[in-house]
Amino acid sequence: MSGDGIFQLFAYLLPAVVTGAIAFYFFRLHTKNEEGRRRFLLHKDSQKDTLPVRLQAYERMALFLERIAINNLVVRVAPQGQDKAKYENLLIKQVENEFDHNLSQQIYMSDECWNIIKAAKSATIQIIRSAGMSQADSADKLREDILNQSMEKQSPSATALAFVKKEIGELW
Repeated sequence: MSGDGIFQLFAYLLPAVVTGAIAFYFFRLHTKNEEGRRRFLLHKDSQKDTLPVRLQAYERMALFLERIAINNLVVRVAPQGQDKAKYENLLIKQVENEFDHNLSQQIYMSDECWNIIKAAKSATIQIIRSAGMSQADSADKLREDILNQSMEKQSPSATALAFVKKEIGELW
């Protein structure tokens, strides 16, 4: 084959290669767009089913946070006697029972939100324990000390509830 023949072959081959490359590029682009569209439609359909369940989980956790708020907890759970240690344990048990009852809701929440809720629970228990170390000699005095401590600063459950509300707002 002469140099002229090779040049002719290359001249015929070049448009075919360019056309093939362009076709490959557009085919790949089309395939990516179709895959993205399918993924979007699947996500949209799954959102229709999972969004109500997720919102219900957030509702339950909001209720949990309201129930363990120091003011609400102390008003709802009255001392059964005058023993301050028993009352302290009763309050902590109430918080733990509420938490255990709602433990399964974590699968519908982000890890960050769940960790904040756990931190609020722990901080609430810590407030109860620190009030229990006070000089109070009866359950009623302990109740007063807990309420006084909660008046001084924002409740941990209020902070967690604000985060839950923010995260629900991001679902839309």
